[in-house]
Amino acid sequence: MNDNWTRRAALVAAVVVAGCAPADDETGPAAAPRVTVQTLAPADLAVTEDLQGRVAAWRSAEIRAQVGGIVQQRLFEQGAEVEAGKPLFQIDPRPFQAELEMAAASLQRAEAALARAQLQEQRLAPLVAAEAVSRQAYDDVVSAREQAAAEVALARATLARRRLDLQFTTVTAPIAGRIDQALVSEGALVSAGDTAPMARVQQIDRVYVDLRQPATSAAAALPAAAEVQILDARGAPNGLSGRVLMSGIDVDIGTGERLLRVAVANPQRQLLPGQFVQARLTRAHYDAALTLPQHAVFRVGGQAQVWVVDAQQRAHAVPVELGELVQRRYRVAAGLQAGQKIVVAGGERLHEGAVVAARPWTESQTAVAVRR
Repeated sequence: MNDNWTRRAALVAAVVVAGCAPADDETGPAAAPRVTVQTLAPADLAVTEDLQGRVAAWRSAEIRAQVGGIVQQRLFEQGAEVEAGKPLFQIDPRPFQAELEMAAASLQRAEAALARAQLQEQRLAPLVAAEAVSRQAYDDVVSAREQAAAEVALARATLARRRLDLQFTTVTAPIAGRIDQALVSEGALVSAGDTAPMARVQQIDRVYVDLRQPATSAAAALPAAAEVQILDARGAPNGLSGRVLMSGIDVDIGTGERLLRVAVANPQRQLLPGQFVQARLTRAHYDAALTLPQHAVFRVGGQAQVWVVDAQQRAHAVPVELGELVQRRYRVAAGLQAGQKIVVAGGERLHEGAVVAARPWTESQTAVAVRR
């Protein structure tokens, strides 16, 4: 009985002593903070801006009659490509042909009168020198000859005008391009004073793309002949590109936007006048830019800073000057150099000089870091 009691007391004492012993893990050193780092490396960077706009024809001409008459014939296929000078409509030429013949006859009569006046002057010239006729009679003959010459000049101008009117009965294309539907048909009466055109020709092998840019972003100067890419419905470049021709100085008071006019080659006629398009404007281009993720930046007193890990695996807060933000990455304008390791995740647990356990950053981690 006494032996059992002695063994139980010894067991209880051993348990109490074991429970009072300190744990080895709690007295060890604290683990280094785990962070993810990215090594800065120069890369090509284009700073772009996506804008909306509409297509306008390079040149557009409304086909109008320059003389009045009945349209006899349409000489083109609607929607076809036409060359400059191609006949498009034929107006009844017969009245103008008759007026041309009358003008030609008037010219012949005026030339005959001039010839008669010149002959009369030649006859009287020696007589007035011999004082066989009065000076007044000779002066009258000279005046008649000058008047006959003026009548000839007037008749020639009238004939040229009638010949031009006859040419105008054939209505031609003033520019090369694609012609729309005919707006008048055979038998229609047209005149030079009509407000509605007969048809319309538009040159679209080159086009303008008129973009609307917010005045706030327009404050930064554009590079000369800045490049613009036309985008497809998915927002990707469709192979067409152009150059900025001009930047408007007027800001629309309703939208706060200004006009950017872009010249775009359109050989396959992919862009049509009035079409709504999206375009990507290249504002700047850097051959060897340093960039870092947007979430790697923190601010102290308004100053942008990043954590930099040195060769001894210690973290240091470094002020940085930031440039443009492109696809959630800042361009480094100043403050950092290529080869430095930047903390992009885990920086909230750091303090100046802290020793860290760093692992490399991968682009697949971007979405997770942004959500955080």
